[in-house]
Amino acid sequence: MIGVGKIKQYSNVLDRSLSKGKQEVSLSAFAFLFSELVQYNQTQVDNISELERRLEDAGYAVGARVLELLCHREKGNRRETRLLGILSFVHSTVWKVLFGKVADSLEKGTEHEDEYMISEKELLVNRFISIPKDMGTFNCGAFVAGIVRGVLDGAGFPAVVTAHFVPMEGQQRPRTTILIKFAEEVLRREARLG
Repeated sequence: MIGVGKIKQYSNVLDRSLSKGKQEVSLSAFAFLFSELVQYNQTQVDNISELERRLEDAGYAVGARVLELLCHREKGNRRETRLLGILSFVHSTVWKVLFGKVADSLEKGTEHEDEYMISEKELLVNRFISIPKDMGTFNCGAFVAGIVRGVLDGAGFPAVVTAHFVPMEGQQRPRTTILIKFAEEVLRREARLG
């Protein structure tokens, strides 16, 4: 018979399984919503550093939720306990879910033992943003830095996470580097685990 079979009856989105579902959002819808977020926060602040802090706070909330969702979907409710494991998780799994690809690079800082950098040539949140001259070094990557900080804090790896533009030779636009500076307690725990 046509049309007879197993019918899934979900009364609302909350009844659906977390392990399935459409994982894509329209790029134009995201760009519109993100630009509205930036514009709204811009009207609420007096300077660029406060605007970046507000974007980072918004990203932090997203990062905490992304960690919960991905730990449930990808890892069977298990979390990373090692420093390189959580960095690899952010660099690959989190980045792929959020931006559709793995981050361009993950590097350890050369000057400080507690610093790591995730670099992206064209970060999605900076792709459609034109920054007026009066805003100087404003970087929408602060939102992504907040996401990374939310994931790391939720996983038990407190860190200071910031976004920076790094000029590249031969490129019109600079790449964005997410600088992660871990708390001393994380390094002590990592040394203890050996």
